[in-house]
Amino acid sequence: MSTEAFAKTSWEWQLSQFQQQIGEWLEYQSYRFERVLPELSPDWKLSPWVTNLLSFLFWLVIALFLAIVIWRLWREFSPYIYAWLGNNGNSVRSRSKVPSENVSMTTLLERSQKLYRQGNYREACRCLYLAILQHLHDTKILLHQPSRTDAEYLQLLRSSSQTSIQPYETLMATHEQLCFGNGEMSPENYEQCRQAYREITQQ
Repeated sequence: MSTEAFAKTSWEWQLSQFQQQIGEWLEYQSYRFERVLPELSPDWKLSPWVTNLLSFLFWLVIALFLAIVIWRLWREFSPYIYAWLGNNGNSVRSRSKVPSENVSMTTLLERSQKLYRQGNYREACRCLYLAILQHLHDTKILLHQPSRTDAEYLQLLRSSSQTSIQPYETLMATHEQLCFGNGEMSPENYEQCRQAYREITQQ
């Protein structure tokens, strides 16, 4: 067997090396601390449980830091991940968000209000989302493209001269919940979408 066949490194080995280095660093720091204060007592040294506690607190801080970083990255990039999944055929529904025929904003708004009165908040929110896409198309800000994802819409809107992107983000985030989430829409979700719709159409 050639030497090329052996793994030169692995994540487990690197992690164990890192843990060992941290342990040695903590041990070295406690040794230095003991040497700085010899006058306290000749036999004074950190007890093992204090060392273990400090080690546990160190790893807890590292774990919390990593969790916060991962959470922030997920919040920032989840629309792009969903868009990528949608482009790879993992969600047929995301591709059918723009109707094949152009329906007027008025028709979509009336349909949304009717569905809201019937308690179908999911489809009511979807109609508001489609009404905004129609608004973008009618005002020539962004023309319909069935393959365009929510993340692409937001990216193009950010680069355009829109005064406020936040209402669009509200509608796009709700649409992603409709396509990828299993939760039900509530009247509060509809009211948020309705408010975003008003803000966009009054810009």
